[in-house]
Amino acid sequence: MSHDPAGEHLAKLAFMANQIGDFFKAYPEAEAVAAITDHINQFWTKRMREDFRTGFADDASALSPLVRQARDKVRPAPVA
Repeated sequence: MSHDPAGEHLAKLAFMANQIGDFFKAYPEAEAVAAITDHINQFWTKRMREDFRTGFADDASALSPLVRQARDKVRPAPVA
């Protein structure tokens, strides 16, 4: 069995993002998406945010519907 660190990293990001989404799922949809986005923008590192944005660009099936909407609103990492 091969070891896939990149896949494991994305799986962890999906797990964490979906936990955040679960917390806010009782909110009205627009508020939930905004709260998920704000939480990720405030508490995740630039690298985590960029990996989250790019890693699920082609296949976001591991993300809940609310988290998928929030992913598109997460701040990109600034270009140096």
